[in-house]
Amino acid sequence: MSTKSEKTEGLINWHRLDTGEVLEKLQSSATGLSSQEARQRLERFGPNQLIEKSRKSLWMMFLDQFKDFMILVLIAAAIVAGIIGEPADSIAIAIIVLLNAVLGFVQEYRAEKAMAALKKLAAPFATVIRNGRSESIPAEQLVPGDLVVLQAGNVVPADIRLTEVAQIRIEEAALTGESVPVEKDSMALEEANLSIGDRTNMAYKGTLVTYGRGRGLVTGTGMDTELGRIAALLQEQGEGRTPLQKRLTSFGQKLAYAVLAICAIVFVAGLLRGEPPLLMLLTAISLAVAAIPEALPAVITISLALGAKKLIKQRALIRKLPAVETLGSVSFICSDKTGTLTLNRMTVEKVYADGRMQRPAELPLKKQTESTQGSPAFGSPLDLLLTSLALCNDVRLNASGDVIGDPTETALFDLARGKGLHRESLDEKHPRLNEIPFDSDRKLMTTFHPWDDGRIVSFTKGAVEEMLERSDKVLSSQGLEEIDRSKVLKIAEQIAGEGLRTLGFSMRIWETLPHPRTAEQAESGMILLGLVGMMDPPRPEAASSVAMCQSAGIQPVMITGDHPLTAEVIARRVGIIRGEKDAVMTGRELAQLPLAEFESAVERIRVYARVAPEQKLKIVKALQDKGHFVAMTGDGVNDAPALKRADIGVAMSITGTDVSKEASHMILLDDNFATIVKAVQEGRRIFDNIRKFIKYTMTSNSGEIFTIFLAPFLGLPIPLLPIHILWINLVTDGVPGLALAAEPAEKDIMQRPPRHPKESIFAKGLGAHIIWGGLLMGAVPIMTQAFYIDRSQAHWQTMVFTVLCLSQMGHVLAIRSERESFFKQGMLSNKPLLGAVLLTFALQMATIYVPFLNPIFKTEPLPAKELIITILLSTVVFLAVELEKVIKRSKTKKFRED
Repeated sequence: MSTKSEKTEGLINWHRLDTGEVLEKLQSSATGLSSQEARQRLERFGPNQLIEKSRKSLWMMFLDQFKDFMILVLIAAAIVAGIIGEPADSIAIAIIVLLNAVLGFVQEYRAEKAMAALKKLAAPFATVIRNGRSESIPAEQLVPGDLVVLQAGNVVPADIRLTEVAQIRIEEAALTGESVPVEKDSMALEEANLSIGDRTNMAYKGTLVTYGRGRGLVTGTGMDTELGRIAALLQEQGEGRTPLQKRLTSFGQKLAYAVLAICAIVFVAGLLRGEPPLLMLLTAISLAVAAIPEALPAVITISLALGAKKLIKQRALIRKLPAVETLGSVSFICSDKTGTLTLNRMTVEKVYADGRMQRPAELPLKKQTESTQGSPAFGSPLDLLLTSLALCNDVRLNASGDVIGDPTETALFDLARGKGLHRESLDEKHPRLNEIPFDSDRKLMTTFHPWDDGRIVSFTKGAVEEMLERSDKVLSSQGLEEIDRSKVLKIAEQIAGEGLRTLGFSMRIWETLPHPRTAEQAESGMILLGLVGMMDPPRPEAASSVAMCQSAGIQPVMITGDHPLTAEVIARRVGIIRGEKDAVMTGRELAQLPLAEFESAVERIRVYARVAPEQKLKIVKALQDKGHFVAMTGDGVNDAPALKRADIGVAMSITGTDVSKEASHMILLDDNFATIVKAVQEGRRIFDNIRKFIKYTMTSNSGEIFTIFLAPFLGLPIPLLPIHILWINLVTDGVPGLALAAEPAEKDIMQRPPRHPKESIFAKGLGAHIIWGGLLMGAVPIMTQAFYIDRSQAHWQTMVFTVLCLSQMGHVLAIRSERESFFKQGMLSNKPLLGAVLLTFALQMATIYVPFLNPIFKTEPLPAKELIITILLSTVVFLAVELEKVIKRSKTKKFRED
């Protein structure tokens, strides 16, 4: 018998072997294995279960959250704050660090549950033939060579080569993405490299039998199944760092080095000027604490949390907070088709009857009072076609009135009901007397019904080619006519060419119920009523959402297990394919394409059809290797490895498996592609606001540094005391900075291209703004100090202290937008920020005019005139930033005119 490594689908194409060859390869028999042989094979191959790699302990998982460089810097800042006697700062920083660690731990713990969800797909019991008898055993005891019996409702317990089938259909959406259950057979297939969806004689572990029955031989168990291969791929994928995490790590490292260097210079320069060593040490340490934006992690966490809360209302659930920002960076969205871009509901799109092609909306509505009396041969062709849709149909209505049944039959039923032909009343008038069930060889189904004239009518539906062979006439409004088979076949090909699944419908009139009712007898000499074309149509909002993505520089790509033609039709209708250069590639073509050629073509391929799980992963990796940030949507088990590997994995809530949800970063509660676009916009808004906070806090911190650093070089004493630096840091970095998280999105946010993956957080002028803004913010207090140096130290220090503090408030109001004027935005468009600015102003006034605070902050009350001068000087930075925005707007206008 084959060894375990030899049993994989890649080495033995089980679907190419006939039943005898399969029995020989597996050393089994038509009566199954003996109990003794089964025990020996169980010891040899191991239990039929998914093997999970060892996990990190919860304790190590928690400690890993403290490895980030920025977190280490914050811990050092907390220690320093404690040393200089600022326990409040130490406690605040410690709480922030701990909060981030807990959030990171929870996210990682939830991610580890993906394998547990995958294992739930295993069937708990299986029916096997052993020792020639049928018995039920735990599914984990199945071994290669076991003969398994499958019935409707069973979860397939292992990979199985079917040897006997009786109209068995298996839903493989979790593995292939196919929205329709697959009709299976037992015949050997010729082609070697067939995708899973095309192996019609195989049943795979974790899929569901929806109809019929069958039996087959186990070809793979445990990790040696298609589900096991996916589990292995899933465990190999590590969690990548988000763009935000990468940028902040780089930012934190650069910031820490710069702060340490500047503090050392300030300390040495002060000593050379003859300042007291203790004062300079405290000043340098205070400056270090002030320069490190310890509120940054809190701002990011709150920004992401608020964004996540907002997205829940828009039908998107964020599992990992950084995913909100990551969406703002993606340049490719690899989207599943079924249920995401489409409605996940088969719908009739074309109806051909009486020589006319019509859409369902163009068909007349039949009133319930209209009668179907008379010979059906002389009735309306369209009415009879719609009647056949309703009667030659196995769907049923449950107690709630919901339609239960095969998606194809549901689509036919819905059309008939939508045109006024209700099943309940039809069943009363024309109950089903008998039927000839669908058969994969005949590709037809026939039902028999009594008619009002006392005769019997049989309605038949099925493959158009089979229908044409068995029909002699076609019904038109003029009566019966000779059938033009070539014309009808051409019309069927036209419908199929639009990516629609095509079915034909015929009828036959009987004086009495035929007996015996053989298919050969009943399905001959029929009258063709018409053709129906159906598909899973695009969501109404899909096209506009795709267009918005493209305007934002994001390229949607469809990856599906469906037929290439169907996929291409949907892609063209929603706008994913727009030109001749946009390519469609099948899984088979992808497998045969060398990696170098694939990577050179990957950016122009818009549709992938009939792809295998590892190929989805290959596509994501290839795009990432080309420098793109990739969002991957999916709902099946086969999507899980790619979801985990992608920069952001987006799972479906309605149709999604637990595996795909646990492997994802975000879940679409409505399974709608349009929701991703809303999330992209929210992600961009959040990153904009984080950049605004960095611009605000780093300009403020550099302003404080320049104030302390430059004054001695101009022959002035140290302008601020350590208490002043820490106070400004406390009241300006906290509440106003956090209020920036509520800033609305800018108007052009979805007309910009995605951020380049390697773009620095200081790109697009942010670094330059921090430098010139900080220099100006430091220069104004120094000029104030120089002008009022002849006053008492407490007096001029109060003015310097206040100018620096209020300058930061003016700055935060001005940077709310990169280009739009503060006055155009409106003062009330961000009420939390306005409230934070007013609160900071009130607290600063308290340090000046509340008597018991004067000795603590070494301040004294200012006369009204000097207070007004101080406030006016504080507006210099605000006006300078507004002028910067005027220049940016004029450059943009000139560029557009050119």
